[in-house]
Amino acid sequence: MTFADAVISALDALRLHKLRSSLTILGIIIGVAAVIAMVAVGSGGREQVAAQFRSLGANLLVVMPGSITKSGVGLGSGSASSLTDEDAAAAVREVPLLQVAAPFVRENAQLIAAGVNWSSLVYGVDLGLFEARDWDVESGRLFAPDEIARGAQVALIGQSVARALYGGLDPVGQELRVRNVPFRVIGVMARKGQSAWGHDQDDVVLLPLNTARQRVIGRNAANSRSVDSFYLKVREGESLAAAESDVKMLLRQRHRRQPMQDDDFTVRNLADIAATQEESVGTLALLLAIVAGVSLAVGGIGIMNIMLVSVTERTREIGLRLAIGARPRDILKQFMFEAIALSLIGGAIGILTGILAACAIASLAQWPLLIEPEWIVLAVLFSGFVGVFFGWFPALRASRLDPIEALRYA
Repeated sequence: MTFADAVISALDALRLHKLRSSLTILGIIIGVAAVIAMVAVGSGGREQVAAQFRSLGANLLVVMPGSITKSGVGLGSGSASSLTDEDAAAAVREVPLLQVAAPFVRENAQLIAAGVNWSSLVYGVDLGLFEARDWDVESGRLFAPDEIARGAQVALIGQSVARALYGGLDPVGQELRVRNVPFRVIGVMARKGQSAWGHDQDDVVLLPLNTARQRVIGRNAANSRSVDSFYLKVREGESLAAAESDVKMLLRQRHRRQPMQDDDFTVRNLADIAATQEESVGTLALLLAIVAGVSLAVGGIGIMNIMLVSVTERTREIGLRLAIGARPRDILKQFMFEAIALSLIGGAIGILTGILAACAIASLAQWPLLIEPEWIVLAVLFSGFVGVFFGWFPALRASRLDPIEALRYA
């Protein structure tokens, strides 16, 4: 029996039992589709997490005030007023690894424009924020240095605020009232999207730092230079861990912390947080892929079961073939091709089903769709391996049948 004869014979046998063949490959289809979909979803999830952290800015450290204790209860990180814009300036001046600092204050405030009310997060910032977060305007312009210095009543707004307050109108040049203080909108920021913590980064109003402290949010009674936090952008190619260590040492000196005292601030490395979240998503995707692999193995067991039934049903046919000159290896080859054909057909349909499922999930979750070709190749190879592994025993059993006993089988 030639190779072509064996393939044709295997396909004929599958065509004669269409329903049974379809049900047999169903397990392979589900298993391969699940593997493709889960791996694509996992890759898309990791890319989504990375994109959300990239939207915050590259090479960033976030410095937050420490915790205070009130009535014996710790109020958590950020509750103290231990940071000032002078700390941010000193960090850039004395730590060579840093490129820019961006101190800010923030608070929710009511906005009014064109007779429409909207509540949004209002930030008081300086020019360092735009460089630290790689953020530019989509229309209009950024603050001028003299507007920052003299505390001008100008504002930049995010796209969600522009849409909510001005609809289809161009906000640039329009008046915006923030807690009844009038401002002139000078620009609309480029879209940032959702942050890694689920916050809409476009639902913001940016004001000059001193303007926000003097006219909207108010100065801290204990320290008029107090800020809520500041970003520190580390120079490209420099170590974030080394910069973090240098910043901690500098702030402890400036705040006169004794060796036995804890820090009165917190420095967070966004790269570490992003890596942790990506690792969590990757672990979940790996777990789902393992579950999908188990379903693929179950599909292989289904192939073996059906092939054993097929060998039993075709015992007389096998005996007749052996009696008229077929060699045992021809019988082995014929049943092996049937098993491999079942798994490969199921694998091909499963790949298409998995890609469609991945597209649907990515569309619903609004994640990027990432289907890596190597996973498709791996799925094809694995489905072929399933056919060989689970088809070997039934094929071997068929090839070892005694022709006389097989012909007597009723």
